Amino acid sequence: MAAPLLSAALRGAWSGRAFGTAAALCKRAAPLGPMPNEDIDVSNLEALEKYRSFTKYFKLAEKESRKPRWWKTYRQYTNPEPGKPKTDISLPHEKVLRVRELKERKRILKQNHQNIEMERAARHRTALIPLDEVRAEWEKTSGPFHKQRLAEHYGIFRDLLQGATFTPWVSLKVGYNQEDEHLVPVYYGNMVTPSEASNPPEVSYEADKGSLWTLLLTNPDGHLRDTDSEYLHWLVTNIPGNDIKSGKEICHYLPPFPAMGTGYHRFIFLLFKQDRPIDFSEDVRPMPCYSLKMRTFSTFDFYRKHEDDMTPAGLAFFQCQWDSSVTWIFHQLLNMREPVFEFVRPPVYHPPQLKFPRHQPLRYLDRYRDTKEPTYGIY
Repeated sequence: MAAPLLSAALRGAWSGRAFGTAAALCKRAAPLGPMPNEDIDVSNLEALEKYRSFTKYFKLAEKESRKPRWWKTYRQYTNPEPGKPKTDISLPHEKVLRVRELKERKRILKQNHQNIEMERAARHRTALIPLDEVRAEWEKTSGPFHKQRLAEHYGIFRDLLQGATFTPWVSLKVGYNQEDEHLVPVYYGNMVTPSEASNPPEVSYEADKGSLWTLLLTNPDGHLRDTDSEYLHWLVTNIPGNDIKSGKEICHYLPPFPAMGTGYHRFIFLLFKQDRPIDFSEDVRPMPCYSLKMRTFSTFDFYRKHEDDMTPAGLAFFQCQWDSSVTWIFHQLLNMREPVFEFVRPPVYHPPQLKFPRHQPLRYLDRYRDTKEPTYGIY
């Protein structure tokens, strides 16, 4: 279509009219830039440069990513305004100086080198690493930043807090007890089935004496009517310390019920630290509450309502998809028919039929046969 429009505009330009239109169309018809890796000759892969160090490749990739492109990257789709700073609503935390951190690390290395037994075990490859101590150190140093990046990758801040972000400084440990005394932990995106999450989990975290907390469990992917709304699955407020049972249960626990055909759902535990006792009378749900209309929830509105008195501090989430226990939840607890979503496949596309098909399979004509027409034998 570009060639006829361009020739018509040029004829108008020669006649003294619409010269600006012709120039605009010339610019529009200009070819786009190259696609990624279009200049690489894939016919001879052995002749390509091989990177022996990841650092060199990473620096080159970072340099290429900063160049302006005519196409949109994945980050530009997920974050349309990359230059706009995000609002940080995390707890205040004392920042450790880099110089002090390096000095402490060198001191520990020097102390380990002077330990003769540790050196001997390391050389004979019999040294045992205390994994519990390593994990505890990770939770205090780089762990909160890793969790924050995972939450950004899964779109949790985007869907719950409308882009605001926070660093989960408080380590939130969540686990579901099973009948065989087996514990199913909740990390940061692992898979948990609805059968395993049928009962309220065990939640633990480090808390000072006299502090107050709020625990929230929400599902931003499962609302059956409104895409931007969530379903509230659990809400416990005014928790003294880390004693969940002593808190005020505003909304009792409801097991996950991801509908069939909707894929994986994110179930997110959020831990808020309160500055003082808060009145949550407007957020109270009846007991029991099996109405999806009453369970409709918005984490952003809930936080904006009480943002002066509480701050997000902990985070944990898992993914969940349909299994047979969801049917029982819909029929027995929610008292409704179970919704089932199916993918409607488009009709199979076949290229136009050739009059003289050459080098085609033996059943070539069956592609273009009417489905109601009977076939006789094998063609």
